[in-house]
Amino acid sequence: MSRSTSATVRVGVRTRSLSEGRLRYIRQLGATDIFVDHADTDEEPDEFNDRDGAETIAVGPDQIPSVSELTAARDRIEDAGLSFTGVQSLPYSMYGDIMFGREGTDDALDQITTLIRNLGQAGIPVLGYQWNPRSVVPMRTSPVETRGGAEATAFDYDELDDPDELAPGLDRAYTEAEFWDNYQYFLETVLPVAEDAGVDLALHPVDPPGLESLGGIPRLFRNIKNFERAMELVPSDNHGLKLCLGCFSQMGEDVTDVIRRFGERDQIVFIHFRDVVGTVPKFHETFVDTGNFDTATVVRTLRDIGFDGAVIPDHVPKMEGDDDWRHRARGFTVGYLRGVIDTVQSEPTRTTQLSELE
Repeated sequence: MSRSTSATVRVGVRTRSLSEGRLRYIRQLGATDIFVDHADTDEEPDEFNDRDGAETIAVGPDQIPSVSELTAARDRIEDAGLSFTGVQSLPYSMYGDIMFGREGTDDALDQITTLIRNLGQAGIPVLGYQWNPRSVVPMRTSPVETRGGAEATAFDYDELDDPDELAPGLDRAYTEAEFWDNYQYFLETVLPVAEDAGVDLALHPVDPPGLESLGGIPRLFRNIKNFERAMELVPSDNHGLKLCLGCFSQMGEDVTDVIRRFGERDQIVFIHFRDVVGTVPKFHETFVDTGNFDTATVVRTLRDIGFDGAVIPDHVPKMEGDDDWRHRARGFTVGYLRGVIDTVQSEPTRTTQLSELE
């Protein structure tokens, strides 16, 4: 990763479907970058269960897309006037054995490193990942209504039946030290491959963050301190953050401080741009123009640190008439972000203002 002297904040979209209609719609919105969701719909919220055509990329155990398959997808995306910037995330089914230190660890690592090599050969520069068993412990509780009755996801710790009860399939609670050891083994194995392949790995926070453990499972990437440890554990220019503004907002952090802290170290690969109302242990998601932080201030901070990359709408509320992918809410978010970004990038920077006074 490197910071450009002519930095540009771009707006991308995550999508599982690569149908002609979906890609046309995304291009019509003015987005530029595509992050492809893996095809394991059992592990994603309903909002990502695309039904707009069957064209997609399968990523999972024994389902590693070949270089030719990735290149064909890249060509399809580029033919629509878009850029295939990355694979949004690894499914838990691929990294779960590594996280728990189970018997299948080395097989899983072989498949992940194969995926990284294939991405590099196909000219796809980013692979997002997380260290979060989202299909094992609850990510959200009951949804709520937000502006105009739009449905938004929410989390309320008090709604959990028994957060200390072991998650399904576990026979004991795991320690944080075990998880750090397993995570270090993962990094030591995959980062040299990523460096050789020219692929950036991007780590996402656990969601919800803040909580040390749920269901006997440590939640490593719950705070800034642990993210700094992750970046220092096996230093690499090809490792950074899939910086989810919503998660850091849920932590109660000043997201502009978070952007400066990691951005000035050139450790932000791409950004999930969403916000919430409230913080852990109780919050709900909302539209991007209302929430804990100010969107324009965040975009100015990205400009000021020289961020040259993509911001993408992540979770969005479900609006009237939306499909499962929430195309209307996603379209609103893309349009709003593009408007704010264009406005901020047209403003004179403080450096420009000072030079004009001299």
